Amino acid sequence: MPPPKSSRSTSKVGKQSRNPEVTKAKILDAAIEEFAQYGLTGARTEAIASKSGVTKALLCYYFKNKETLYQAVLQHLVNEINAAFQPTDWEQQSPKQALEAMLRAYINFEVGNRWHGMLWFQEAIQNQGKYGEQTGWQAGFQGIVQILEKGMAEGQFRQLDAFLTAINILGICSFYFDAHENLK
Repeated sequence: MPPPKSSRSTSKVGKQSRNPEVTKAKILDAAIEEFAQYGLTGARTEAIASKSGVTKALLCYYFKNKETLYQAVLQHLVNEINAAFQPTDWEQQSPKQALEAMLRAYINFEVGNRWHGMLWFQEAIQNQGKYGEQTGWQAGFQGIVQILEKGMAEGQFRQLDAFLTAINILGICSFYFDAHENLK
């Protein structure tokens, strides 16, 4: 006859352990979609909690309130965008090579972040960029401007307004992803 199971081993069977980083990542993923569809004012924390598989109380444990969660979502995306804009050796490349590498990285980012454009659209419409401004998004954008300026100085690119050209390039790179539902 086998020995009886101890109460210690049976109490662990029903217990579920949580990984805080995994939980936060699930919440952020659900929040990105919700905020992209409805913006800060229309998003519902109940929907975010439900989509991420947590309670609203746990959501509030990780993120104080809806505004804090929204800021975390924007910061999360900006961190990923800035990482995509930072090819490690762009300073050693010619401006043409660096621009191509940076744009390929950005397009790859867009492929994997379908809600990115809509989220920024909602931020612009509802908040006039108030929260986005706090994220440091300008770092990645300035990288493109600097490459364009270097290329113009070296005669590899024609003389244009580097800031406006960067805006146009990024608009072209992201348009398909932002308008995919309209275009399909």
